[in-house]
This record gives sequence, C-alpha cells and structure tokens, in this order.
Amino acid sequence: MNKFYNALLFLLFVPTMLLAIIVGLDVPLPFLHTTGANLPYKNEAFIVLGIFMCLTNVRRSMRRWIAMKLVNQIEKYTWNSVVSKERIKRVLLYNYLEAFIMFFSALGLYFLADEAIVPAIVLFVSSIDEVFFAIYGKAANKFRLGFTSKALLAGDRDVTVIYFKGLRRVSIHQQTLYFDFKDDLHMRFPIDLIPVESREDFFKSFISNIDESIVYIENNIPR
Repeated sequence: MNKFYNALLFLLFVPTMLLAIIVGLDVPLPFLHTTGANLPYKNEAFIVLGIFMCLTNVRRSMRRWIAMKLVNQIEKYTWNSVVSKERIKRVLLYNYLEAFIMFFSALGLYFLADEAIVPAIVLFVSSIDEVFFAIYGKAANKFRLGFTSKALLAGDRDVTVIYFKGLRRVSIHQQTLYFDFKDDLHMRFPIDLIPVESREDFFKSFISNIDESIVYIENNIPR
C-alpha cells in the first residue's frame, strides 16, 4: 500500500515541478501566447495540486498511525511482538530517505516559484511526519505485529491486515508466508517482519487461531 501512495505522490509531483519550472523560469509558451510568469490560473493550479498532494499524504499518514495504535492494543491479541530488528532498520532507512526527498522537493518548488508555496508546505510537513513517525516508532517499540482470533495485523511503515475468514491454504516459499482464500484471493506476508527468536511462538499462535479442518496448512509450516 505504501508503494501505491508513493506512486500517486510522484504522479502529482511531476506536473507540480514542471509548472514550477515554467512559472519560475518564465518559460515562453507560444501556443498560449504568453510566458510562464504570466500564465493565467497558475496560483489556482498550484493550490489544486497541493490539495491533492495533501489528501494523499494525510491518507497514508492516517493509515500508518491508526495501524500503529491498533497493533499496540496488546491486551486484544493472542500473540503480539515487536517486528524484527532488521525490519526496523529498513523502516528507518526508507522513512528517512522519503523525508529527505520530500524536504528537498519542497525547497526546490519554493525556490523555483513563490506561487508553489502550498505544495511546498505540504511536502515539508510530510517530511516532518515521516521522521517523527520513524523515531517515535523505534524509540517506543511501536512497530509491532500480532494475532487476534480473526486476523493477522502488522504495522510499521506499511500496513498489513490479513483476515482469516475465507482462508483455505497457507504455505511458505523462501521468506514469504502465502495465504490463499476462496474466490482466488491471494495475500502474502514477509517472514522477515517476525523476530527470529519469536518465530516458533508466532507459528504456534498462528496455527492455534486457524481451523485446520477448513484450512490446509502445508508441511513446511513450523509447528
């Protein structure tokens, strides 16, 4: 899901940066009989693009924070653990990279064209959110995963929710846990989220929450 939001942000950022270049550098636009600095409705265009970028970032941020809150309600889980150290390192790296890109993209927009202030502010605030989420999640051990009787939930930089209703088959291939549901629905869960020292308990808890008369569990699933 995080990849989807990143792709959407990129699709919004490209025309925003292009418009900032045209306006900021006063690029001639012969087909419109004007130049970038005199382009009509440029302020409105930046505001609209900024609003769409804001909505995208707010949606992504809300999903992350809500997932973090849910997965940290430990008393509601039959099993719950922090994610692996390797996963946390990757979360920090990717979040810092995203924050770095957003921060300098915001600076680039603003220095190119003052009119791009709205999307620049959106990117700047989003970069702060990225950094704060990463630091808080690691410091407070908030990046976690766990089971309820109905679902598997993991929350770090991305959100993973796998409900057990309709589950028909579970298998492992390489470092991925695969879930096959009825109606040809397939989901997967990266095993590297699970701390190595907790994997035995993870699979025991998982199997205890599954009805083996309905769900086929392949022999390569640890018991």
